[in-house]
Amino acid sequence: MKKNSRLVYSTDKGRIKTTDNETASTLAGDGIVRIRRETSGRKGNAATTISGVPLPEPELKTLAKKLKQTCGSGGSVKNGIIEIQGDHREKIRELLTKEGYNVKMAGG
Repeated sequence: MKKNSRLVYSTDKGRIKTTDNETASTLAGDGIVRIRRETSGRKGNAATTISGVPLPEPELKTLAKKLKQTCGSGGSVKNGIIEIQGDHREKIRELLTKEGYNVKMAGG
């Protein structure tokens, strides 16, 4: 027996209705990958965050692994945002540009 696991109503958001088009558009975003240096909530330590990458979660983790190896530091993927420890904006920008992404440096 097949169990229907589609979410149709949430008390937070009300009626939930997703289609294949909506799922594709959430992955697409605006087509710009943003690289930002953040220190807030990290006790003054810098981290480079990459957002707007139009990839599903498994491929995003693969890209994060490649970036971490290139930068020689740790990191993680949280809520579709890649976090790399340290300030590696230039290295990441070069690598993502070679991969064919439209990259913008965001923040100060």
